[in-house]
Order: sequence, then C-alpha cells, then structure tokens
Amino acid sequence: MPELVAALRARGVDRVHLLAWRDLDDPDAGGSELHAHQVMKRWAAEGLEVTTRTSHAPGRPAEATRDGYRVVRRGSRYSSFHRTVAAELGRRMGPYDAVVEVWNGVPFLTPLWCRAPRLTLLHHVHGPMWDQLFSPRIAAVGRTMETRLAPPLYRRGTVVCLGESTRHELIGLGFKPDRVVAVPVGTPEWYVPGAERSERPLVVAVGRLAPVKRFDALVHAVAATRQEVPDVELVIVGIGPERDNIERAIDAVEGRSWVTLTGWASSEELLQWYQRAWVVASASLAEGWGMSLTEGAACGTPAVATDISGHQSSVVDGVTGLLAPLDSLDVALTKVLIDPELRARLGAAALDRARSLSWDRTAEAITEQLLAVVERRRRGAVGRR
Repeated sequence: MPELVAALRARGVDRVHLLAWRDLDDPDAGGSELHAHQVMKRWAAEGLEVTTRTSHAPGRPAEATRDGYRVVRRGSRYSSFHRTVAAELGRRMGPYDAVVEVWNGVPFLTPLWCRAPRLTLLHHVHGPMWDQLFSPRIAAVGRTMETRLAPPLYRRGTVVCLGESTRHELIGLGFKPDRVVAVPVGTPEWYVPGAERSERPLVVAVGRLAPVKRFDALVHAVAATRQEVPDVELVIVGIGPERDNIERAIDAVEGRSWVTLTGWASSEELLQWYQRAWVVASASLAEGWGMSLTEGAACGTPAVATDISGHQSSVVDGVTGLLAPLDSLDVALTKVLIDPELRARLGAAALDRARSLSWDRTAEAITEQLLAVVERRRRGAVGRR
C-alpha cells in the first residue's frame, strides 16, 4: 500500500475527492459508507489529502475531520447530487487530482464534467430495491437511469464492485469486462471465534431495519423452522424504520418468547452475538456483499441467506453456508440447525475464507485500480502529443 500511494503521488495525485450519497455518521449509514471510510482512512494515513462530499447528516456539523480525511456534508438526500457537482465545478471544496465516485443508485455523472482521473465504486445494482424504496414513478426513473441512461457514460471508465456476481450483472448491462473489477470487502480484525455457542439453537441477523432487508420475512422463516427445531431462537440486531413492521410479524407468529430485537449494539456486543450464534441469517432482497455474513464467518459461524447477487459473493453456497430462495429459507435454516456435522463443516470453511479477507487488501486493490486509471490517462496524453 505505501508503494502504491507513493506511485500515485509520483504521478501527481496528492489530492483525492470521494463523492458519496451518505456519510458514515448518518443514521442510515450502512455497508457502502463503511467501505468508503475504510479506504479513505488508509489513504489519509499514507499521506494523501482526502476530502469526501456527502449529504447532510442529522446532528452533525457541515464540515469535520475523521481519521485524517476531511468530511463535507451539505444538501439533502436529493439536492446533494447537483450541489456536489456545482461545488466541484466551482472548486469550492478545493482542487483535486483524482475523483472517486460512489454510485449508489443515482450517479454524480462524473464522466460528463470531471476531467481528472476518476474511479467509480458501485456496490450493487439496485434492481428490485427501487420498488421497495420509492413510488412507482420515481422507481421507474431511478431504474431507467441506473440500467439504461448512465451505463453508456461509464463504460469507458473503471468500475470497482464487490463481487463477481455484481460484476456479471454490470457486464450484462453493457459494461466492458476489462473495465469492471471485483474487489471483495474486508473483515474487521476483532471478529474472531471465542465465546461458547448458545445452548439453544440461535439464529442471528444483523443490519439496518429497512424494507429491503426483509426481517419480517425472516421472522416467518424462523417460525416455520420451529416445526422441526422447536427451541430455536432469533435475535435481530439493528435499528431503523421497519421496527414496527417487524414487531407486527413477531406478534403474527406469537414470537415474543423466542424473538429478540436488541436495537443498536456495540462492537463488543455484536461480536458476542456472532460468536454465540449457530447461524447468521439474511433474508435481504438486494445486497452489494452481505457484510454481516462475512463478519459472522470470521467468528466461525455459517450463513443461511437468500440466493441473491450480493450473497453469492459473500457466501460460497454449500461451502461456507447455504443460499436459498426466500420461500425455501426455512428449509435451509432447518437443515443447518439440525445437523451438527454440517454446521461444523460450514463454519470451519467460513472461518478460513474470512481470514483471507481484510480491509488492508481491499484498500490496496482499489488503490491499484486508481493507479491504473492514472497510468492509462498518462499514456493517452503522451499518445496525443
């Protein structure tokens, strides 16, 4: 990593701007924001001047410094896009030598206005998420932008995604195979095996309580497993707007005695849940990776999750966990919960794979891609002389 950053600086890249929808301190922040943070703090530690521009985060100042990089928070969830572009065109955030854009559904359209080397981070194709989050009209506009209007603008640039499944989706949208690079996410080093497993079968699910995560459907899936695993318990860790809907699902299956909503949890508490769980589960409709599944894997806990693009990257089906359609998730959960040998085999493989993933490697691979973009631009400039 130091050598790569030194190579960037030797080629005139000292200042990097990263454009993102949300900041890590936003109440709705998730894996995308954590991913950007892990890269930026490593760049800042190596001497790059890094500025990230995001929308306003409630209760947070308009500008701040975090782990060595500058944070600028201005505009609403919607106005931040055009305000960010205007600020960059007017150089109001200062000069930059390269731009990294986090394309989270709605792009900043950097190919139209950015003349510096640029790199795009795209965590997943939103697909069915548009209908979950917006009215039919807005969802149709977002889907058209993501799948038809924006791709032709971005095809000549480099796009970094999180896994091969998302990479294949992007290639299917017309992106050039040699310009789409899959770089897996890292796993924090403090997630390790340790605590004793729960005496009773325990399923743990972690994430923001948002519609796309479908925790209500997970409650029903675990309820169905109780026909063969009557003492199974479910713990859901997280906060968000779907709590009331999840509470209704719990009441619908008479689950107050076996379902726990913990709310927010500290890193130490989350570690204990992962270590005690028999299974880490997700019923999500769409993910870029499925970070909670990898975090559980680092604790030797296998995953059972919906068979979607992001989960196909974070879980090796039949090796580190099981993937299944939503309507068969209860069958997969039951299979793992009743078979200790299968559970042990999946857990051991999950731990081995998780140990190969680190945020240092993630940041290094993304830095390599940024350097490659800079090199191509330099070769192109020489060729035009």
